[in-house]
Amino acid sequence: MPHRELLDPQGKTVAKNLHHVHIQGVEDVRIGKRIVMTLQAESEAAARETVETACKKILANLIMEAYTFELKAVEA
Repeated sequence: MPHRELLDPQGKTVAKNLHHVHIQGVEDVRIGKRIVMTLQAESEAAARETVETACKKILANLIMEAYTFELKAVEA
């Protein structure tokens, strides 16, 4: 997601036009990106470390974006 301090033109445009589709009361909209990654790891800690490293090194632009992630075990 873009940092709160940065302008989000997509979010502003959506927020400004929600009334056209009869949606009222929305004060703010922020638009970001969602990434789904599937990986194999020895443990939850190892998976968390892999995802954290990927976010910091390639997936997120840390100057402009903040990120969060969640891990889910996939049954084989």
